[in-house]
Amino acid sequence: MPSTHRRRVRRRPLGAAVAVAALVASAVLLGPASADPASTGQSSRTPTSTDAVQATRPMENLDRGVVAVRSSETDVFVSWRLLGLDPEDIGFHVERATGDGDWKRINDDVLTGGTNFEDSEADLSEENRYRVVPVVDGEVQEPSGAFTLDADHAEEPVVRVPLRDGDQIKFSWVGDLTGDGEYDYLVLRNAPRPGQKLEAYASDGEFLWEVDMGPNSSDSGSATLGTGHWDGATVYDFDSDGTAEVAVRVADGVTFGDGSVHSEEDDVHQSIAILDGETGAPRATGPVPDDYIETGPMNARFAVGYLDGTTPSLVAYQKNRKSDGSFNLVISAWNFEGKDLTRQWKWLRGNQDAADGHNTRVIDVDGDGDDEVAEIGFVLDGDGTMLYSLADQGVVHGDRFHIADMDPDRPGLEGYGVQQNQADGLREYYYDASDGTMLWQHVEDGEGDVGRGMAGDIDSRHPGMEAWSFSGLYNAPTDELIQDPDDAPWPELGIWWDGDPMLELLSDGKFENWAPDGSQRQLTTWHYGATNVGQGNPTMVGDVFGDWREEALYVNGDHNELIIFTTDHATDTRLYTLPHNPGYRNDMTVKGYMQSHHVDYFIGDGMEQPPRPDISYVEASAD
Repeated sequence: MPSTHRRRVRRRPLGAAVAVAALVASAVLLGPASADPASTGQSSRTPTSTDAVQATRPMENLDRGVVAVRSSETDVFVSWRLLGLDPEDIGFHVERATGDGDWKRINDDVLTGGTNFEDSEADLSEENRYRVVPVVDGEVQEPSGAFTLDADHAEEPVVRVPLRDGDQIKFSWVGDLTGDGEYDYLVLRNAPRPGQKLEAYASDGEFLWEVDMGPNSSDSGSATLGTGHWDGATVYDFDSDGTAEVAVRVADGVTFGDGSVHSEEDDVHQSIAILDGETGAPRATGPVPDDYIETGPMNARFAVGYLDGTTPSLVAYQKNRKSDGSFNLVISAWNFEGKDLTRQWKWLRGNQDAADGHNTRVIDVDGDGDDEVAEIGFVLDGDGTMLYSLADQGVVHGDRFHIADMDPDRPGLEGYGVQQNQADGLREYYYDASDGTMLWQHVEDGEGDVGRGMAGDIDSRHPGMEAWSFSGLYNAPTDELIQDPDDAPWPELGIWWDGDPMLELLSDGKFENWAPDGSQRQLTTWHYGATNVGQGNPTMVGDVFGDWREEALYVNGDHNELIIFTTDHATDTRLYTLPHNPGYRNDMTVKGYMQSHHVDYFIGDGMEQPPRPDISYVEASAD
């Protein structure tokens, strides 16, 4: 992402535009992990100190994320972040500098609506830089960092980030690896195996470091990442020092970014490593639970959660397959304090009737301020004990599920999931996410694999969100069938893209608005050189820069460029950046069978302005 300010510097202090002091989470001191639980599935939890409890959760200290794209032959579309703790009445000026010229304000009145602006007077034959200047109580604040649009730039809603030449890329993640407030990139080179690579890049494409996953990164190896619905890595600022770390599941023979090599006693045992975001050097490691080591190494899927409400934790979901085809399941939570990686608890499924799926969602389902770990058929409380199970409701394994505020007229969050080969014919279900109370179910004769299910507001004729699968399109709050299965939209992914708060469809490289008489194409990714990965998906979807609309990250055919689609649609909808929403950021980089992310409030037709998130910004560490 072209930019004029320097990389690899600690985050700049926030100016008066934020008007909130940045706070650092009080460390939660953990002792050594307690004895392993028996296979009954009980949680083993390490006691934590509660002497210093912070009222809010510390989150990323992001910059304005200014981005500019050519929206037409003559116009440039500029957008930027509204931050989670910005004053309600904050406004903005937009400034442009052309060539070697000085900065010039290009708007008339202070902008107080949607955080975007269309520039129709730029000389596009010259290089143009854009930045925004916050205005609080009539006082002009410090300007943001700048985004550079090259001379004669292509007319496209795309930011292109150069990568090194290399093998096929499957997944990407974002996080502030360099501490400057911008999201940087982590990509997985998925072929050939063995020899997978994790590569880190600054936001402008500057190569930072590489991790070679080594001889055990074969198709079924103990160091393999990204197979099927597994990721095995994520990026987040786990110690709240202002710079993100990379968490990755490793095995014997992995070479880290500083050249050091990880070793295990054999090729089956594994560890979780926390890597320095700027160098890829290991800062801490912890052994993967070996309760099921006799079955072989464990695959991994990683998420982030504030399980005590104030301290970021790594949530590791891990499985291996038994000889009868069924799976062992271990879920564990880890705390990184800057030096040590400590397991807070682990949960073993054992013989419990607790159905998992192909995605993990970590979100505060019951509104108590602490996050819970949700699977398709059960929810663990923040201390690793069972909060509730849907087994008595007939829920078994399924591929996809969602938790969101699907009914804005009903308190709290709702869940929606689909089923695979359920003996009683259950196809899909909708429930109260706080306690598992079933609100409706759809049952058909015989077993059936529904496969895919989606949730989002795509029909303004009906209140709240829609839920749909291969069984048809339903309005979630009312259980009303809107569209028969033959004419329902394909239940793949959603993306907030155009000017209204309704969700758009994203499937097989096509961005579309759904309508009862047929979907309307908005964008086709391969027209810009993008290629699909996995099951016809991007490498990631998330709000990476600009205003609250989402970006879709693809790669080109040569796998040496990230092609990031960012909206060029103006909007009056004014929302704080989605990564400052606790529910959204926890799962923004989770893969699984790639699914849409959700905030913890309702986004859609007739939505109300969401409340300010209960967060603080992390402070920058001293150099």
